[in-house]
Amino acid sequence: MKHDVVEKNIGLMIVLIVVAISFGALVELVPLFFQKQMTEPVEGVRPLNGLELTGRDIYIREGCNTCHSQMIRALRSETERYGHYSVAGEYVYDYPFLWGSKRTGPDLARVGGRYSDGWHRAHLFNPRDVVPESIMPGYAWLFDNDIDAQGVQKKMRALRKVGVPYTDDDIAAAPASVDGKKEIDAMVAYLQQLGTSIKYKR
Repeated sequence: MKHDVVEKNIGLMIVLIVVAISFGALVELVPLFFQKQMTEPVEGVRPLNGLELTGRDIYIREGCNTCHSQMIRALRSETERYGHYSVAGEYVYDYPFLWGSKRTGPDLARVGGRYSDGWHRAHLFNPRDVVPESIMPGYAWLFDNDIDAQGVQKKMRALRKVGVPYTDDDIAAAPASVDGKKEIDAMVAYLQQLGTSIKYKR
């Protein structure tokens, strides 16, 4: 039988497996690049300002995305707890995107505006002060670390090269947005904007 030839020839089997997987990937992925809902921002989505962008970088640096996803799945149990499911058009300006699937802590895709700035500050300083059962570590050093104002402009210029629509005015205003601020201010600003750019009817 012909399948015996394939099953007994490991080299041929590997080649055919690669061909099959490649074909499947092309069929699944290529059409996504041509769908407007996957490549264009939904109404209301905007690029992060200088302070929020700095907060996002700190969020990644501190490994927050290893315990908190930013992707609400289209399941009733998720939408009732976290809010409207995530859509691709919300994340077109995110480099890298932070969807994730690991949830040691809750999903943060719609956390913006749910808590006050003071709550976030207390939570980041010592999580157990506001959530007694939390296993999250504290980030007290964020309250002491200054922000590199010139570094923010470099990040924004780099992001503009990959398609984030920062204007010259946006980039010029970035240092003023972080002047005199600490890393905790940037982190809170980033958290407070998550999921607030677009409004959904529940």
